[in-house]
Amino acid sequence: MDGVAYQRALGRELQQLRMRRRWTRAQLVQRLPNELSAQALASYETGTRSCTVVRFVQLCTALEASPHDLLERVHDQVSHEEYPASLKVDLVELADDERPELAPARRWAATEVARHAPGTRDLDLAALESLAALCGLSTVELVRMLRSGPNADEPTADEPENHG
Repeated sequence: MDGVAYQRALGRELQQLRMRRRWTRAQLVQRLPNELSAQALASYETGTRSCTVVRFVQLCTALEASPHDLLERVHDQVSHEEYPASLKVDLVELADDERPELAPARRWAATEVARHAPGTRDLDLAALESLAALCGLSTVELVRMLRSGPNADEPTADEPENHG
């Protein structure tokens, strides 16, 4: 078991929960029953510092999240290939992807294509995390969407269409 990977994944999940609520670190800290500095919270979110079980439960309670569900997501990320160290992304395909969840990623990709960047880009974990945060998605959700491509929900040529 990779303890550092667990800490990083836990931190990402805590940060994403906070960001989905559009709270600053200071706003989350104010909701905790015991004193915690925004700097300490930042170190939890980056995975550079581990928190006690009690602090973890306090953070989950403040974020209105189930500690069990959050730990399950963290475990899935660390124990499966869904959370890659890097991912090759086709910028042209992403710039044309019309899924609303990917609008910030689409704008970034379109800008890169307009600047004549290479057609594909290897995004490291930090870049994937940042892009996921911009899109309001977990990193795992973003990776799944990027891997599935823009037409994942459309019927293929050999699938019959349902005409009622």
